[in-house]
Amino acid sequence: ILGFVATVDLLSKTVSSSIVSLTLIVCKIAILIYSKNHAELFCLIGIRTLEDAERYILNRIVPSYRQNNFGFYLVKLKENNVSIGICGLVKREGLEHVDIGFAFLPAYEGRGYGYESASVVMKYARDVLKLDTIVAITTKHNVPSINLLKKIGLSFKEFVKMPGDEEELMLFECTL
Repeated sequence: ILGFVATVDLLSKTVSSSIVSLTLIVCKIAILIYSKNHAELFCLIGIRTLEDAERYILNRIVPSYRQNNFGFYLVKLKENNVSIGICGLVKREGLEHVDIGFAFLPAYEGRGYGYESASVVMKYARDVLKLDTIVAITTKHNVPSINLLKKIGLSFKEFVKMPGDEEELMLFECTL
């Protein structure tokens, strides 16, 4: 898989910091598959083609907004309106609490945008959604994600397996 972006326009809502703007992905959802690591991530949830991505948006992302009032956001730089990745909240089967997740185009990784975006999402979760706990899952090999989760205040809790998956994932947690 070389890469693609799938979009579905339905609704608009934005939260932001001074550097990044996060638009509700229901407005412009981007499933970005652009490298071996990220392709593996999206293949795990069944996204291998543009049609798979569109189906995932309509069957998983959109219902999350309707049922939970949250989901993933498209991250854009305020200075030039360039889309650089995704960051947001999901309620996953197999996890007791709401999960924060993120993925960025390689050109924008390691430049502070993940921290900026995740910080905005954490503030939104605490101040607007009034959530009391946020969790995150990642593989033990994903050192950049582990470091970012720690930087935004999450701590390793335990290893878990998600329903239907044999891989052990690291579960991080933070009380807001």
